[in-house]
Amino acid sequence: MADANTKANNAAQARQVIDVFHEISTLLNAELDRGTLSICISLIENGVNPEALATVIRELRKDAEEVRRKVAAGETVE
Repeated sequence: MADANTKANNAAQARQVIDVFHEISTLLNAELDRGTLSICISLIENGVNPEALATVIRELRKDAEEVRRKVAAGETVE
């Protein structure tokens, strides 16, 4: 029973951490949802450089915005 209790406590703590990071993300207008934050935290915990991760996220957003712009203009997207 203690093992199930420990797992429940760990899950609750993880949710609290994600909630805090989501609040910070919202305050900073980072536009990261809870799922994305969870993935980013896992990547960082597993050794991914946070600055490199931030750079990748910025580049992906820039690329996505370019695609949206092209679609809105009726251009072909490659």
